[in-house]
Amino acid sequence: MDSARMHERRLEHFSAGTPHNTAKKGDFAPLVLMPGDPLRAKYIAETRLQNARQVTGVRNMLGFTGTWEGRDVSVMSSGMGAPSMGIYSYELFAFYGVEKIVRIGTCGGMTPDIDVGDLVIAMTASTDSNYAHQYGLNGSFSPCADYGLLEKAVASARGRGTKYWVGGIFSPDVFSLYSALDDAEGWKKWAAMGCAATDMECFALYCNAAYLRKKALTLLTCSDSNISRKEMTPQERQTSLNAMFDVALDLA
Repeated sequence: MDSARMHERRLEHFSAGTPHNTAKKGDFAPLVLMPGDPLRAKYIAETRLQNARQVTGVRNMLGFTGTWEGRDVSVMSSGMGAPSMGIYSYELFAFYGVEKIVRIGTCGGMTPDIDVGDLVIAMTASTDSNYAHQYGLNGSFSPCADYGLLEKAVASARGRGTKYWVGGIFSPDVFSLYSALDDAEGWKKWAAMGCAATDMECFALYCNAAYLRKKALTLLTCSDSNISRKEMTPQERQTSLNAMFDVALDLA
């Protein structure tokens, strides 16, 4: 059975939601902002959206829909890592009619050009993950952001006076501090190739968007720097990302 027919069969059983999302058709807006942390999704819904309502909460992956300046916007958490982002973004794109997902998260800086608190706009993502193996490609796939979303994000950041950086990032499968190889300097090899920051979800999101012909963008706030060794506190990670939220909402 080809992939198109398999997708059709999945849709036939979709009326009751998915195994990971109890929202109904129409519960999500065309644009979904996607932080990794469920509490960050809740914070955005409560502080930025009007008339926000929770539409899903399976496994505490909280999702909300409300309005922003009269436009419908949803926010839902993705969890950590490519597999989790892969599941939730795929279902939003494939089953809920979502057209655009903007990841809003934190990252580690790998260049002196990015300081803690700066906005990183990911044009593309490199990885050590085998996530793209599922497509059966005879080579290495290099996913990228939707240019329209990227261009609007740059214009928003520039207009708001937000310090930003645009380029390639690195999305590994393993959180570097916990690598079994204990290769504390491994990030420098990726930085030498122009990857200026690291997250764990961007690559999977961009792959799903490419495969399903949807639009995606990753916005990241630098929460810690491998260069200066500065880092945000846990509380700052929850509440000090307002500049990124503003730019993301400008894309609605």
